[in-house]
Order: sequence, then structure tokens, then C-alpha cells
Amino acid sequence: MNNQQEEESILKTFAASVIRYFVTTTGTAATLKTSYLGTEDDQLALEFSAVIGISGNYRGNVYFTASRANLKDLLTAIGEKEVDDNLCGELVGEIANTFAGNAKEALGSGFMISTPFLLHGPNKSVRAAHGVPCFVLPIEWNNYSSRLLISLEKTNEQ
Repeated sequence: MNNQQEEESILKTFAASVIRYFVTTTGTAATLKTSYLGTEDDQLALEFSAVIGISGNYRGNVYFTASRANLKDLLTAIGEKEVDDNLCGELVGEIANTFAGNAKEALGSGFMISTPFLLHGPNKSVRAAHGVPCFVLPIEWNNYSSRLLISLEKTNEQ
């Protein structure tokens, strides 16, 4: 499999995870916009972000970033009565972990994921893994925009 085929396969794996998450969790499908290659100058972080480090057969990271309003609406959709910033932070981490965990199912046991690292605030820098392209997958749900950033490359580890 060449690099482009590998990248397309990884993007499809994550796209399927996003669709499954929103339908299963909220009963309402998310719409995925056209993915694109991010640059270092892109201001991609929203109010809450979670990063998952990837090691093993792949190296890099996966970010999920969303606005407070988006996360509060998601929390309400899943039955939370009182939502606050702590729950928003927990949810953004849970979503990132779910996306990475679903990718692990598809990409194999050599796809090792870390515990989510949470970032709060729109000025937080979202960075791709050094020397690895970063694909941005824009997500629309319930009139909100969020982003999944995928910065992965295959390694020689078995």
C-alpha cells in the first residue's frame, strides 16, 4: 500500500468512527466536510481540545477540538442535566479517546493510544506530530463545527 492509499484508509477509518459516534450517542448523524491538509499557520483549536498520542506501528497524534456550546449541546443530548466546563473537558477527552479506540480496532493491536491530554481555551496551540502531515476532518453536528485532526505515519515497528 502506498502512502496515499494508507492516508485515505486512515481518514476513512476515522470518518467512520465519527459517523458512528454521533449516530450512536445522539441519534443524529454528523456531516463530514471535505478533509484537507493543515498547515502550521492554521488556527485550529476551539475552546476545548483533547490530544491522544499514538505509538507502535504508527506514530503521531489525534486531536478532537470543539466549542463549549457544541459540547454543552452534546452533553444535553446524552442526558446530562447540569453541564459545566469540567464536564465539557471530560467529554472532549472521551470523544477523542473513542475515535482513537475505534481506529485501534481497525488498525490493529500495534496502534497504541495514550490517555487524552486536555487543553482548554481557544488560544491553545494544536500541533501535528513533528514531520508528519496533519489532516483536518471538519465535523458539522446540530449547527456546530468541530474538528478532528489526524497526524499519523506508519512506522517500521511490528
